[in-house]
This record gives sequence, C-alpha cells and structure tokens, in this order.
Amino acid sequence: AAYLQANVIGTAAALELARAAGARRFVYAASSSCYGARPPVPTAEDAPIDTGHPYALSKYLGEQAAMHWARVYGLEVNSLRLFTAYGPRMRKSDALGPVLNIFLAQKAHGVPLTIVGDGTQGRDFVHARDVAAAFRLAALVPGHGRIWNVGSGKTQTIDHIADLIGGPTVRI
Repeated sequence: AAYLQANVIGTAAALELARAAGARRFVYAASSSCYGARPPVPTAEDAPIDTGHPYALSKYLGEQAAMHWARVYGLEVNSLRLFTAYGPRMRKSDALGPVLNIFLAQKAHGVPLTIVGDGTQGRDFVHARDVAAAFRLAALVPGHGRIWNVGSGKTQTIDHIADLIGGPTVRI
C-alpha cells in the first residue's frame, strides 16, 4: 500500500501541481522493474511489461498516470526507466537495496560478502552521474509521452561485483 501511495497517488498529486503551476514539461522517474525480474540486457523500451512485484506495479502505474496527463492536458512528459543506479551517496545499510549496497556494507563491517545463489545473476548498473545527465536531457527535450531506459546496457554478474569489491565471500 505504501508503494501505491507514493508512486501512484504521489505522482498524480505532483502532476496536478505541475499543471496548476502552468509547467510545460514533467520528467517522471520510472523503474526498469516494470520489465520483470530478469529483463534482457540491453532492454528495449518496447520490451514486454511484467509487473510481478507491487513496487514494479506502482512505478508503472505512476508512469501511466504521467502519460495520461500528457494525453489529456498536453503536459510534455518524458519518462526515464532507471536500472540499478549506484553512486557515492547511496545507502549502504538498506538490507533490501541493490546487491552493491549490501556488499559495501559487509565489506565495511569486515564480514564476507554473501552471494545468494550461484553468482551468475546479473544487473544493469548505471552511475548516478549518468542518471543526473539523463534527467537534465529529458527536461530539455520536448515530448508527449516519451520513454527512455537509463542503464549501461551491460550485465554485471554478482560474482563480478564481488570480485571488484574484493575480500572473502560466502555462498548460500
């Protein structure tokens, strides 16, 4: 319910505020989670939607609300479907966060990096600088319902991330 409140109701409120203020353009922070747990990499914007998790559904519904405001009210909407973002200010203590956060917290506490599964699972990581640049460009480009994926287009496996961070590992 919290996901829906923030990502659907909150987005609709932001869209209404933008419209009331006479904003010309709105950039929505969507999520690649709308493609499901294992999308192909690179992922095309027209890849099948698979909102199997409530968070994925809420982000996709928020995007659909933004597209609705584009059609009905003429608000120029650009939507950025973000893949796994990382950077210097990411939270390292969020147990539900991306694997990179978990590994960095484990490294900081001197415990082995925990690899769940066989380590071949992959993620498309994108640096916060690239995300910021994408938002800047999306704010400048006119659009009525444009969607862009923001990722590196490359899969990095869990094993590779663990190797980059270094140190002992444990598999469960």
